[in-house]
Amino acid sequence: MTVLLSATLVLLIAGQAFAQDTDDILQYVDPLIGASNGGNVFPGASLPYGMAKAVADTNSGSNQGGFTLDGAPITGFSMMHDSGTGGSPSLGNFALFPYTSCPGGDINRCAFPKKTRANFGGFDKASVSARPGTFGITLNNGIRADMTVTQHTALFRFTFPENGTMGEAAQPLILQDLTDLSNSRQDNATVSVSEKTGRITGSARFLPSFAQGNYVLYFCTDFSGAEILDNGIFADSRASASVKNMTISRSINGYPLPGGAFVRFKSGAKPILARTATSFISVEQACRHAESEIPNFDFDRISQAATEQWQAKMGGIRVSTKGVDKSMITNFYSGIYRTHINPQNYTGENPLWSSDEPYFDSFYCIWDLFRSQLPFLTITDPTTVTQIIRSLIDTYRHVGWLPDCRMSLNKGYTQGGSNADVVLADAYIKGLDGGINWEDGYAAVVKDAEVEPFDWCCQGRGGLDSWHALGYIPVQDFDWKGFGTLTRSISRTLEYAYNDFCIAEMAKASGRTSDHEKYTLSSGNWRNLYKEDQTSFWWNGTDTGFTGFFEPRYLNGTWGYQNPLNCSNHDSFSVCSLQNNGPETFESSIWEYGFFVPHDQGTLISLYGGPDRFVSRLNYLHDQNITYIGNEPAFLTVFQYHYAGRPALSAKRAHYYIPEFFSTTPDGLPGNDDSGAMGSFVAFTMMGLFPNPGQNVYLITPPFFESVNITNPLTGQIARIRNVNFDPSYKNIYIQSATLDGVKYSKNWIDHSFFTEGKELVLTLGDRESDWGTKVEDLPPSVGEYQGYGNSSSSSGYGSWNDTAGSSATRIKSWLRGDLDSM
Repeated sequence: MTVLLSATLVLLIAGQAFAQDTDDILQYVDPLIGASNGGNVFPGASLPYGMAKAVADTNSGSNQGGFTLDGAPITGFSMMHDSGTGGSPSLGNFALFPYTSCPGGDINRCAFPKKTRANFGGFDKASVSARPGTFGITLNNGIRADMTVTQHTALFRFTFPENGTMGEAAQPLILQDLTDLSNSRQDNATVSVSEKTGRITGSARFLPSFAQGNYVLYFCTDFSGAEILDNGIFADSRASASVKNMTISRSINGYPLPGGAFVRFKSGAKPILARTATSFISVEQACRHAESEIPNFDFDRISQAATEQWQAKMGGIRVSTKGVDKSMITNFYSGIYRTHINPQNYTGENPLWSSDEPYFDSFYCIWDLFRSQLPFLTITDPTTVTQIIRSLIDTYRHVGWLPDCRMSLNKGYTQGGSNADVVLADAYIKGLDGGINWEDGYAAVVKDAEVEPFDWCCQGRGGLDSWHALGYIPVQDFDWKGFGTLTRSISRTLEYAYNDFCIAEMAKASGRTSDHEKYTLSSGNWRNLYKEDQTSFWWNGTDTGFTGFFEPRYLNGTWGYQNPLNCSNHDSFSVCSLQNNGPETFESSIWEYGFFVPHDQGTLISLYGGPDRFVSRLNYLHDQNITYIGNEPAFLTVFQYHYAGRPALSAKRAHYYIPEFFSTTPDGLPGNDDSGAMGSFVAFTMMGLFPNPGQNVYLITPPFFESVNITNPLTGQIARIRNVNFDPSYKNIYIQSATLDGVKYSKNWIDHSFFTEGKELVLTLGDRESDWGTKVEDLPPSVGEYQGYGNSSSSSGYGSWNDTAGSSATRIKSWLRGDLDSM
């Protein structure tokens, strides 16, 4: 693999080496991190949030991002993808595939079906090159494919050997088929090829990956670089140059009948370029995209323009490289890069309604994105987040509710709560504006809380009658107003409670006093599923030693039971997703969901027996490998020691998980990147500030670099974090003292004004835990009081909320357990 290497410009400022030039930053981006071992990243050519995403597609079982480095062969080169998702693959429509020649000049001796042409798609991993905006690969037959993109259009450059496999002179054939990655094409796909120009156009109806419905996509492909020999269409394994148009059915056997078009060229002496654009509106619009965005097939110019867009997008965060291993810098910037792939800007490409508002798609899914990916973009790219918020609100206007998942113009399946509420609240309390209609935004989140949709499988919330009457979602609920999978009663209750808290925060900030009181009250509904005498035993009968867990509850108030360890990292026998026989927690155990009370850690800590017992329970969660950092519910648990007055332990955990579970190799991610969720976890953690999303709170740990500078794109202010006594071997990872703009600072959190006003946080480090950030008055806000700390009186809870701060390893190693237990 290769990444873009530019001349390194080193600038010495106050004895520190900074990656000041954006070329230096792109040097540290490796798009191939996560291209194997289930990372499912899209490693190809894309602009930030671009619709066109070009890459080589393999037939791997983990090809959700198109390309993989797991030994699977190439089946085509397509220009629409998602990144880091689970489930069945999405997009990958209308793939191209090149041949140097057809044996004996007979087009029917070229392999057209996807399954067959995989035999010609072998490649050497060493031939792969990937950098922001450009991707390339050489097939074992000698064909080189390079690709770059604009917003809606991909440009492929195919370079051919002089001769074909049987020694004949090259007469390249490039086919384009009517499939997608998941072979979901439905009936009546169409394709046409112009005999004179070789332009291929067509359309097909496909199914989304994790959603209801279907979508129609159109395409337009042109070629340049060689004179056309002939062209035509193919159906199944046979082709004809005498037929130029075709409508094809899906077939009757469950697998789409292969079909598409081809163009053959007289010579392969020079590279042949294929320009292909897609549109959800029409073939005509796809052709307009292609002609306006890439008028002259200048590959180098388009590639350079893509590079410049990435330079501009990523230039706002610069770190000191002094003494730090390059892999750490690559980990950091590659994580930032992956946060900018999805969601995708489909503005002007929405056929469902007419609007002047932006339209973003590929929210896959907000359950994954609200925790760190979108909060990270709020810091680095608030203009785009503003457009995303406007798009979400506009979706509410036209569809009726905010989405949790949305992909390929369709409603995706809701995994837990109405977590777009968290996204809107996070943006609102952090001051994003930019044309957002916040009156409509507030109406949207209130509707989530009050009105149950018929299809709460895919938007809004279900079980609202029970929620309002009982204060929880019952197991085996009676819900006749709307329909969804009647599972996840615990995780939905906990998430609905936090969703209500986020509405309460928006109400408070907008002067809606009665709503603030109402939703703050219902945000405490999580307590209705807490069973104080519930024990937890391992399946072999060993007692975990902890009592008091959330448990399912019936309509009549009696308790159900789910083993608190079911759906944990150790559980290989439960179904834990959206299956009809699924559990009462989604993709996570009761043990892990037992910490998901982001707004009321004070009350939760008291229920768990005080801060010491809370720390012991949190240690047990991590030390016994109950949680797994490859799934998003684990993210905040790394830093929840802050709420118990032990921020040093958060730093210790952070420095274990990175790099142990996050490295700079293709298999370097612990799970699906989930549209940049994993990348944003890495970026926030290494930057030294981790968000509690939906709140104006960032938890402070030492950055992995001597200093970090973050430029706010709206205000132009530069926020700075600087470590004194920084140690690149990471022995000094504990904060001893801190100053904010030169004034002593003991709180273990800061607010968003740190970024917008360009403040400076200086952290003095040591190799032992100190008393910094440990007192009750140093802790982040909580609805309920902090009690039992012994180093100060109880806090006043969220009453002081406006007093803002400053205006694949599989198991935790035993050495870490011992070190943490001894602290």
